[in-house]
Amino acid sequence: MSHAPAKASSETRKQLFRVWRGDKTAGTFKDYTATVTPGMVVLDVIHQIQAEQANDLACRWNCKAGKCGSCSAEINGKPRLMCMTRMDELPTDMPVVVEPMKAFPLIKDLVTDVSWNYDVKKKIKPFKPRKPDAPDGTWRMDQADVDRVQEFRKCIECFLCQDVCHVLRDHHKHEEFIGPRFLVYTAALEMHPLDTEDRLADLRKSQGLGYCNITKCCTKVCPEHITITDNAIIPLKERVVDEYFDPVTKLFKMFKKKT
Repeated sequence: MSHAPAKASSETRKQLFRVWRGDKTAGTFKDYTATVTPGMVVLDVIHQIQAEQANDLACRWNCKAGKCGSCSAEINGKPRLMCMTRMDELPTDMPVVVEPMKAFPLIKDLVTDVSWNYDVKKKIKPFKPRKPDAPDGTWRMDQADVDRVQEFRKCIECFLCQDVCHVLRDHHKHEEFIGPRFLVYTAALEMHPLDTEDRLADLRKSQGLGYCNITKCCTKVCPEHITITDNAIIPLKERVVDEYFDPVTKLFKMFKKKT
């Protein structure tokens, strides 16, 4: 069954919203009828529901400009930023379903506990620059190498990629897999032209790089359009393969040990 998307217009209309209400012990969806005016995003409607119908509705947000990553949720079954999801993009002939991210523990209503992500980040080996190679104490780098890691710096840590990843969302491998957000973070360090730290052993063993089967679902939900799979995860997989499974590299290492 296909649904007609909303069309941009100058008219005010009514829209049924189905919002998850509850905490980690119990909960259910509750319906609210909201007034939608031109230019509104989902977060506007959630604020309207808070103000007029449900003062105790919990929702995390900050900038309302798609840059803080705070208002992550699932809208009609897809992980999205509420502040960047326009009402005129959504079907009008069905309820707009808003629920919390499913990969993290629920706190209340639309708010989840994402603190696990910050703990993961602390365990990744930090940036370790090589010694300056110029007389004035600075470094020389190729512009292409500098440009390669700039894309990864756009991440706003909304954790939508973590939420959509089946390894975390469906299989709950939080103790074994760092998720696409931190594979991007690791790639930014590993590919940095000044970095000398070796993170490949961690990627292979404790950080679970092998769990990713490159479905590209993380790339599809990224609000910053970072090419997570092709530009970060696959190159990291290639580096691990080259280091631990390439027969020529193994032979070279064996020969080096003997000599």
